[in-house]
Amino acid sequence: MMLQKSLRPAVTNLITPLCKALIKIGVTADLVTLLGSLGSCLSAIYFFPRGEFFIGTLIVTLFVLSDLLDGTIARLSNAGGTRWGALIDSTLDRLTDSIIVISLVMYFRTRDEVVLILLLIVLVTGFLISYIRARAEALGMDCSVGFAERTERLIILLVGTGLYGLGLSFALSAPLWTLVGASLLTIAQRMLAVRKR
Repeated sequence: MMLQKSLRPAVTNLITPLCKALIKIGVTADLVTLLGSLGSCLSAIYFFPRGEFFIGTLIVTLFVLSDLLDGTIARLSNAGGTRWGALIDSTLDRLTDSIIVISLVMYFRTRDEVVLILLLIVLVTGFLISYIRARAEALGMDCSVGFAERTERLIILLVGTGLYGLGLSFALSAPLWTLVGASLLTIAQRMLAVRKR
């Protein structure tokens, strides 16, 4: 079971009071999505190419966690979730994930060829995982299956960058290899799921 699905009920219960308070002061789900994505992108672009991995990981993670709020705010608000909000959320998630990886590519492009190649594979497979689901849903099939959804992939990547920032030089290669394997497995799982249906 994907981490996001297994932990969603507990996380939702935990953040519901905060989301209700944000709704009362006029904060919308779309605003949270926009600010979280903007913060994640700007933090990654600023810190990672400079090699400031630990502080960069902390700040990027803080903004990425705002993604937990927007869905709950949308469900709790009078307007509810909208198709436009869902499109914005998915689009900005793809942008955020790409900017984080590209920011790492900018640092490693002249420093470590293996890490650079792994990052480029992660970038491409991340798009493929999302594309397969979107295309399957356009064909009328649910495809929310697979070992490594966005949450899992971000956790693996950000744990690696954080540990690398603490001086553990090997700590990025191992998570990246894991991420490549998990992403390829997820692509295969989604393709097979669609094929069976």
